[in-house]
Amino acid sequence: MSGAFYIGAVGLDAQQKALDTIANNISNISTSGFKRSEVRFTEMLASEPDAGVLGPDLRANAVTSSGVKADVAQLLNNQGAIQSTGNPLDLAINGSGLIEVMGPGGQTLLWRGGALKVGDRGQLMTASGLELKANITVPTDATALQVGSDGVVRATTPTDSAPVELGQIMLVKVDDPSVVQPADQGFYRVQDGVELNDSKPGEDGVGTLAQGSLEGSNVELNQEMVDLLVVQRAYAANAQVVQAADQFMGLANGLRR
Repeated sequence: MSGAFYIGAVGLDAQQKALDTIANNISNISTSGFKRSEVRFTEMLASEPDAGVLGPDLRANAVTSSGVKADVAQLLNNQGAIQSTGNPLDLAINGSGLIEVMGPGGQTLLWRGGALKVGDRGQLMTASGLELKANITVPTDATALQVGSDGVVRATTPTDSAPVELGQIMLVKVDDPSVVQPADQGFYRVQDGVELNDSKPGEDGVGTLAQGSLEGSNVELNQEMVDLLVVQRAYAANAQVVQAADQFMGLANGLRR
Protein backbone atom coordinates (compact mmCIF):
# COMPACT_ATOMS: atom_id res chain seq x y z
CA MET A 1 0.00 0.00 0.00
CA SER A 2 2.97 2.29 0.58
CA GLY A 3 3.52 2.31 -3.19
CA ALA A 4 0.21 4.13 -3.71
CA PHE A 5 1.22 6.76 -1.15
CA TYR A 6 4.56 7.28 -2.91
CA ILE A 7 3.11 7.46 -6.43
CA GLY A 8 0.38 9.84 -5.29
CA ALA A 9 2.94 12.08 -3.57
CA VAL A 10 5.16 12.12 -6.67
CA GLY A 11 2.14 13.04 -8.79
CA LEU A 12 1.19 15.86 -6.41
CA ASP A 13 4.72 17.23 -6.53
CA ALA A 14 4.78 17.12 -10.34
CA GLN A 15 1.42 18.88 -10.66
CA GLN A 16 2.53 21.49 -8.12
CA LYS A 17 5.55 22.24 -10.31
CA ALA A 18 3.23 22.59 -13.30
CA LEU A 19 0.99 24.95 -11.32
CA ASP A 20 3.98 27.11 -10.31
CA THR A 21 5.13 27.28 -13.93
CA ILE A 22 1.70 28.34 -15.22
CA ALA A 23 1.42 30.97 -12.48
CA ASN A 24 4.81 32.39 -13.49
CA ASN A 25 3.74 32.51 -17.15
CA ILE A 26 0.52 34.36 -16.34
CA SER A 27 2.25 36.85 -14.03
CA ASN A 28 4.67 37.77 -16.85
CA ILE A 29 2.11 38.09 -19.63
CA SER A 30 2.90 41.81 -19.96
CA THR A 31 6.69 41.49 -19.56
CA SER A 32 8.55 42.49 -22.72
CA GLY A 33 10.59 39.66 -24.23
CA PHE A 34 9.38 37.08 -21.69
CA LYS A 35 9.45 33.48 -22.88
CA ARG A 36 6.92 31.12 -21.36
CA SER A 37 7.90 27.81 -19.82
CA GLU A 38 6.21 24.50 -20.43
CA VAL A 39 6.09 21.46 -18.14
CA ARG A 40 6.66 18.11 -19.81
CA PHE A 41 5.71 14.93 -18.01
CA THR A 42 7.53 11.62 -18.35
CA GLU A 43 6.73 8.29 -16.70
CA MET A 44 9.08 7.08 -13.98
CA LEU A 45 9.87 3.35 -14.05
CA ALA A 46 11.52 1.44 -11.26
CA SER A 47 14.69 -0.40 -12.28
CA GLU A 48 13.79 -3.33 -10.03
CA PRO A 49 10.44 -5.13 -9.64
CA ASP A 50 8.34 -4.19 -6.63
CA ALA A 51 8.96 -6.81 -3.99
CA GLY A 52 5.45 -6.25 -2.61
CA VAL A 53 3.77 -7.30 -5.86
CA LEU A 54 3.06 -11.00 -6.03
CA GLY A 55 1.73 -12.95 -8.97
CA PRO A 56 2.48 -16.16 -10.85
CA ASP A 57 3.01 -14.34 -14.13
CA LEU A 58 5.36 -11.66 -12.75
CA ARG A 59 8.69 -12.09 -14.47
CA ALA A 60 11.95 -11.52 -12.63
CA ASN A 61 12.97 -8.67 -14.90
CA ALA A 62 9.63 -6.81 -14.74
CA VAL A 63 9.56 -3.09 -14.00
CA THR A 64 6.89 -1.13 -12.19
CA SER A 65 5.62 2.40 -12.59
CA SER A 66 6.77 4.82 -9.90
CA GLY A 67 4.80 7.90 -10.86
CA VAL A 68 5.52 10.84 -13.13
CA LYS A 69 8.42 13.26 -13.49
CA ALA A 70 7.97 16.91 -14.47
CA ASP A 71 10.64 18.86 -16.36
CA VAL A 72 10.38 22.59 -17.14
CA ALA A 73 11.39 23.63 -20.67
CA GLN A 74 11.91 27.20 -21.87
CA LEU A 75 10.17 27.98 -25.19
CA LEU A 76 12.89 30.36 -26.36
CA ASN A 77 12.23 29.92 -30.07
CA ASN A 78 8.56 30.94 -29.88
CA GLN A 79 8.28 34.50 -31.19
CA GLY A 80 6.31 37.15 -29.32
CA ALA A 81 4.49 40.00 -31.07
CA ILE A 82 6.69 42.94 -32.14
CA GLN A 83 5.22 46.20 -30.85
CA SER A 84 6.39 49.59 -32.13
CA THR A 85 7.27 52.13 -29.41
CA GLY A 86 8.95 54.89 -31.41
CA ASN A 87 11.78 55.04 -28.86
CA PRO A 88 15.12 54.74 -30.71
CA LEU A 89 16.68 53.05 -27.67
CA ASP A 90 14.18 50.19 -27.73
CA LEU A 91 15.42 47.11 -29.58
CA ALA A 92 13.57 43.91 -30.51
CA ILE A 93 14.65 40.71 -32.25
CA ASN A 94 12.42 39.47 -35.05
CA GLY A 95 13.48 35.84 -35.03
CA SER A 96 15.00 33.26 -32.71
CA GLY A 97 18.39 34.90 -32.09
CA LEU A 98 19.69 36.37 -28.83
CA ILE A 99 22.11 39.19 -28.00
CA GLU A 100 25.20 38.47 -25.92
CA VAL A 101 25.81 40.74 -22.93
CA MET A 102 28.47 40.78 -20.22
CA GLY A 103 27.21 39.65 -16.82
CA PRO A 104 28.27 41.13 -13.47
CA GLY A 105 30.99 38.51 -13.00
CA GLY A 106 32.23 38.67 -16.59
CA GLN A 107 30.20 35.69 -17.72
CA THR A 108 28.22 35.76 -20.94
CA LEU A 109 24.47 36.19 -20.63
CA LEU A 110 21.87 36.09 -23.40
CA TRP A 111 19.20 38.74 -23.93
CA ARG A 112 16.11 38.87 -26.11
CA GLY A 113 16.29 42.63 -26.45
CA GLY A 114 14.53 45.49 -24.70
CA ALA A 115 15.44 48.99 -23.58
CA LEU A 116 18.98 50.27 -24.18
CA LYS A 117 20.86 53.19 -22.64
CA VAL A 118 24.20 54.94 -23.06
CA GLY A 119 26.52 54.60 -20.05
CA ASP A 120 28.72 57.24 -18.41
CA ARG A 121 31.65 56.27 -20.64
CA GLY A 122 29.50 56.19 -23.77
CA GLN A 123 29.16 52.39 -23.79
CA LEU A 124 25.94 50.95 -25.20
CA MET A 125 24.28 48.78 -22.56
CA THR A 126 20.98 47.37 -21.40
CA ALA A 127 18.68 49.48 -19.24
CA SER A 128 19.76 47.37 -16.23
CA GLY A 129 23.41 48.34 -16.76
CA LEU A 130 24.95 45.32 -18.53
CA GLU A 131 27.25 46.14 -21.45
CA LEU A 132 26.70 44.53 -24.84
CA LYS A 133 29.40 42.08 -25.80
CA ALA A 134 29.67 43.98 -29.11
CA ASN A 135 31.52 46.69 -27.12
CA ILE A 136 29.98 49.70 -28.88
CA THR A 137 30.88 53.21 -27.68
CA VAL A 138 28.63 56.14 -28.58
CA PRO A 139 30.29 59.57 -29.10
CA THR A 140 29.41 62.15 -26.46
CA ASP A 141 28.22 64.61 -29.13
CA ALA A 142 25.96 62.10 -30.89
CA THR A 143 22.55 63.55 -31.69
CA ALA A 144 20.91 60.37 -33.01
CA LEU A 145 21.54 56.62 -32.87
CA GLN A 146 20.57 54.17 -35.62
CA VAL A 147 20.46 50.38 -35.34
CA GLY A 148 19.92 48.70 -38.68
CA SER A 149 18.06 45.45 -39.18
CA ASP A 150 21.48 43.93 -39.98
CA GLY A 151 22.82 44.96 -36.54
CA VAL A 152 25.06 47.79 -37.72
CA VAL A 153 25.01 50.69 -35.24
CA ARG A 154 25.52 54.23 -36.56
CA ALA A 155 25.54 57.62 -34.86
CA THR A 156 24.83 61.10 -36.20
CA THR A 157 27.17 63.86 -34.96
CA PRO A 158 27.33 67.60 -35.73
CA THR A 159 30.84 67.29 -37.22
CA ASP A 160 30.06 64.52 -39.72
CA SER A 161 27.95 64.91 -42.82
CA ALA A 162 26.89 61.24 -42.77
CA PRO A 163 26.17 58.82 -39.92
CA VAL A 164 29.32 57.21 -38.50
CA GLU A 165 29.45 53.42 -38.10
CA LEU A 166 30.16 52.45 -34.48
CA GLY A 167 30.02 48.67 -34.51
CA GLN A 168 28.01 45.54 -35.19
CA ILE A 169 25.53 43.75 -32.92
CA MET A 170 25.70 40.01 -33.53
CA LEU A 171 23.10 37.38 -32.68
CA VAL A 172 23.46 33.81 -31.45
CA LYS A 173 20.98 30.99 -31.89
CA VAL A 174 20.35 28.29 -29.29
CA ASP A 175 19.10 25.10 -30.94
CA ASP A 176 18.69 23.23 -27.64
CA PRO A 177 16.77 25.37 -25.09
CA SER A 178 17.62 22.87 -22.32
CA VAL A 179 21.18 24.29 -22.13
CA VAL A 180 19.81 27.73 -21.20
CA GLN A 181 18.52 28.67 -17.77
CA PRO A 182 16.59 31.88 -16.95
CA ALA A 183 18.42 34.46 -14.85
CA ASP A 184 17.23 37.70 -13.27
CA GLN A 185 15.71 40.63 -15.20
CA GLY A 186 14.96 38.72 -18.41
CA PHE A 187 18.47 37.39 -19.07
CA TYR A 188 19.47 33.78 -19.74
CA ARG A 189 22.49 31.88 -18.46
CA VAL A 190 24.18 29.24 -20.63
CA GLN A 191 25.47 26.01 -19.13
CA ASP A 192 29.25 25.62 -18.82
CA GLY A 193 30.93 24.06 -21.84
CA VAL A 194 28.27 25.15 -24.34
CA GLU A 195 29.80 26.84 -27.38
CA LEU A 196 27.95 29.79 -28.87
CA ASN A 197 28.38 30.76 -32.51
CA ASP A 198 27.33 34.28 -33.45
CA SER A 199 26.02 35.41 -36.83
CA LYS A 200 25.08 38.69 -38.43
CA PRO A 201 21.38 39.50 -38.17
CA GLY A 202 19.63 38.25 -41.29
CA GLU A 203 21.96 35.25 -41.70
CA ASP A 204 21.84 31.62 -40.53
CA GLY A 205 18.23 31.92 -39.37
CA VAL A 206 18.97 34.11 -36.32
CA GLY A 207 16.49 36.81 -37.35
CA THR A 208 16.83 40.57 -37.68
CA LEU A 209 16.79 43.57 -35.35
CA ALA A 210 13.96 46.10 -35.10
CA GLN A 211 14.84 49.49 -33.65
CA GLY A 212 12.11 51.46 -31.90
CA SER A 213 10.20 48.28 -31.04
CA LEU A 214 9.80 45.81 -28.19
CA GLU A 215 8.89 42.13 -28.31
CA GLY A 216 5.87 41.16 -26.24
CA SER A 217 5.73 37.94 -24.23
CA ASN A 218 4.75 34.72 -26.01
CA VAL A 219 2.21 33.86 -23.29
CA GLU A 220 -1.34 33.18 -24.51
CA LEU A 221 -3.80 33.63 -21.65
CA ASN A 222 -6.43 31.28 -23.11
CA GLN A 223 -3.93 28.42 -23.37
CA GLU A 224 -2.62 29.06 -19.86
CA MET A 225 -6.13 28.95 -18.39
CA VAL A 226 -6.87 25.66 -20.16
CA ASP A 227 -3.61 24.21 -18.84
CA LEU A 228 -4.50 25.50 -15.37
CA LEU A 229 -7.80 23.59 -15.40
CA VAL A 230 -6.06 20.40 -16.54
CA VAL A 231 -3.45 20.69 -13.78
CA GLN A 232 -6.17 21.36 -11.20
CA ARG A 233 -8.04 18.20 -12.20
CA ALA A 234 -4.83 16.15 -12.20
CA TYR A 235 -3.84 17.49 -8.76
CA ALA A 236 -7.27 16.60 -7.35
CA ALA A 237 -7.04 13.08 -8.84
CA ASN A 238 -3.64 12.47 -7.24
CA ALA A 239 -4.99 13.72 -3.90
CA GLN A 240 -7.86 11.22 -4.17
CA VAL A 241 -5.34 8.43 -4.77
CA VAL A 242 -3.62 9.31 -1.49
CA GLN A 243 -6.97 9.51 0.32
CA ALA A 244 -8.06 6.13 -1.05
CA ALA A 245 -4.75 4.56 0.00
CA ASP A 246 -5.22 6.00 3.47
CA GLN A 247 -8.70 4.51 3.69
CA PHE A 248 -7.47 1.07 2.61
CA MET A 249 -4.65 1.29 5.11
CA GLY A 250 -7.19 2.09 7.83
CA LEU A 251 -9.23 -0.99 6.85
CA ALA A 252 -6.11 -3.15 6.89
CA ASN A 253 -5.20 -1.92 10.35
CA GLY A 254 -8.74 -2.64 11.57
CA LEU A 255 -8.49 -6.28 10.47
CA ARG A 256 -5.75 -6.89 13.06
CA ARG A 257 -8.10 -6.21 16.00
